Amino acid sequence: MPNEQRARIVCDTNILVSAFLFPNSVPGQALELVLQHHRLLMSLYAGAELADVIRRDKFDAFLSPQRREELIAGTIRDSEFVETSIIVTACRDLQDNRILELAVDGRASAIVTGDSDLLVLHPFQGIPILTPCDFLTRFPVR
Repeated sequence: MPNEQRARIVCDTNILVSAFLFPNSVPGQALELVLQHHRLLMSLYAGAELADVIRRDKFDAFLSPQRREELIAGTIRDSEFVETSIIVTACRDLQDNRILELAVDGRASAIVTGDSDLLVLHPFQGIPILTPCDFLTRFPVR
């Protein structure tokens, strides 16, 4: 699909981590759809948060440190980086506000998350905030 026809998608860290740990899960399917048919948006903050979270010791039982580094690098490589400049304070969680900033500055088509603090804001400034299941329904492969 030509780049101009691809949706611009922000995936929250919880979706990316779930997709890494369980590639056949609904979050895994959502990330695969984004990577194959749309454009994954990333900011420096979102990339750093992803790296910080997936490197936690609690994930050692699921993925080797080397595999986690490969997933981080691949995801960052396959993302379109957006420099954020606006400040959003709509969500009580500072980290969630950074996701909203990325979506607004990146002119996102949707945010995919499992975070109820973000989901209650749907839509945010005209940007749908969707669960992975809802994303798969609303952004099917054509």
